[in-house]
Amino acid sequence: MHILFFIAGIACLVTALFDAFQTVIVPRRAVGRFRITNVHYALTWRPWAMIAGLIRDARKRETMLSYYGPLSLLLLILIWAAALLFGFALLYASLNSQIQDPLAVRPGFWSDLYLSGTTIFTLGLGDLTPHSPWARACVVVESGIGLGFLALVIGYFPVLYGAFSKREASISLLDARAGSPPTAAELMRRHAFPGGSDALNILLVEWERWSAELLESHISYPLLCYFRSQHSNQSWLSALTAILDVCALMIAGVQDHAARQAQLTFAIARHALVDIAQIFSLSPTQQTDDRLPPERFEVLYRLLCESGIRVCRDGDSMARLAAMRALYEGYANALSRYLCMSLPPWVADRPYRDNWLSVARVRAAAESASAESVVAPVVVNDEEHHIF
Repeated sequence: MHILFFIAGIACLVTALFDAFQTVIVPRRAVGRFRITNVHYALTWRPWAMIAGLIRDARKRETMLSYYGPLSLLLLILIWAAALLFGFALLYASLNSQIQDPLAVRPGFWSDLYLSGTTIFTLGLGDLTPHSPWARACVVVESGIGLGFLALVIGYFPVLYGAFSKREASISLLDARAGSPPTAAELMRRHAFPGGSDALNILLVEWERWSAELLESHISYPLLCYFRSQHSNQSWLSALTAILDVCALMIAGVQDHAARQAQLTFAIARHALVDIAQIFSLSPTQQTDDRLPPERFEVLYRLLCESGIRVCRDGDSMARLAAMRALYEGYANALSRYLCMSLPPWVADRPYRDNWLSVARVRAAAESASAESVVAPVVVNDEEHHIF
């Protein structure tokens, strides 16, 4: 029995420590299907998404989904801590620690569990004393691991939220440039001004780097994929897909634009999309409703022509664009279904309202109501003052 306890305890400790090491410290994609982290997200995400899907209100549903990322992180840390605590308790039981417990006549596994808990969380109560030399050495090791685990957790949060904040900054900047949600037609239309081609080229350079940073951060920390944007009509997936749409459109059928930069941005953006899909073992899937059917394709090209953008209207333009779309839309559809993030349309329906305009309307309405309100004068030192 002691040998079984020892083997089980070592297995718990190695599994928890190696999983935390791969998840937090190793700056590359972790391997292994039966890791604690993989099992945790496989068992919790789909039920959470299913429950959130029952909420009819879109904003409340998105709020429910946004809770999952932070809560799953806290639960994962608790699972690691519980595995370490239980593993050391099994080691104490296997080492015949001879614990002196004033509350138990015959100390058993519950005493070992309590000793492990007070040690790993560095409480230092001292009410339990092991008399076995090996058990005392194990207490020292566990207290050191407890301090290291606390430092690991403290260092993990700033890294995650720093990467999240950096990701969201570019998504927020895309609001005024491509709308909310961002669309390829709107991005092209808003850059149809003298010098707009150069501005669009600079934007694609920025998003080439953003895609590379997304690839590195989300492969190292896949948990970030579950963190959602501030607004319900924005997401990292919709932004990445919109940039891929723009690049595909510029390569396939738009003149007077630098196609070379579009090709470079398309390459790294598609690389990021495919690799992130492979993290969750997702295969490319076709969407039930085509994002760009022939009738919407005509609307797209008509909008571009009305905006003064020169497009290629030969017979193969739609086929070229379809070939470009086939390189990434399947992976975008798979991630959209798995993460419950909607993909942006190619052409936005009118009237089109950006997030920053909505906020401006709310602020203007509040200021108007405040200005129209009747306020009573207050007399201070024989002078009238109005409080607003």
